[in-house]
Amino acid sequence: MAKVELTPLRPWDDFFPGAERFAKPDTNDLAKWNNRVVSNLLYYQTNYLAMAIIVFLIVGFMNPLGMFMGMTVVSLTFIGSVWAGENKAMIKDFKRQNPSMFVFAVMITSYFLMSLFGGVMVFMSGITFPLLLISAHASLRLRNMKNKLENKIEGAGLKTSPMGLLLEALGQQEENFQKIQNFLEGKLKENLK
Repeated sequence: MAKVELTPLRPWDDFFPGAERFAKPDTNDLAKWNNRVVSNLLYYQTNYLAMAIIVFLIVGFMNPLGMFMGMTVVSLTFIGSVWAGENKAMIKDFKRQNPSMFVFAVMITSYFLMSLFGGVMVFMSGITFPLLLISAHASLRLRNMKNKLENKIEGAGLKTSPMGLLLEALGQQEENFQKIQNFLEGKLKENLK
């Protein structure tokens, strides 16, 4: 297994190049939309991490106890869901058949648990707001060839990133990398002709 590497921070003009590189995803083709999101999550992961840390710190300074509670609940829910997804056959099958619904269920469970402790607003602003920003960018940002190539390298096992490990734990990666690999191999064959 390759060592874990953090991808470089992408320049602002690549991360947010202007309206022409953003487009509404095709809601009729969920596989293509999921592929776009996974590709962008892998390619811009350091930018997303920086953005999440900034929002997290701002909210954390406003309400440190609520943020700590939210962080604890979300972490335990995530760890529990990954464990259950690996060790319980029914959950493992659901995760494999509906990976996006599995992630959504983890988020809803976290929200429900936070509502029991009365920290919903801190959770919403400190944890969900960065996730919402990341999801919106990953869904709307069109991929470029550099993005696809970087994902191909990670999919081939030549490089592993923290986001790649997270997506793999959530069951989002296996089939998507195969699709990316087949697409790029087809493009390379076309260019060689």
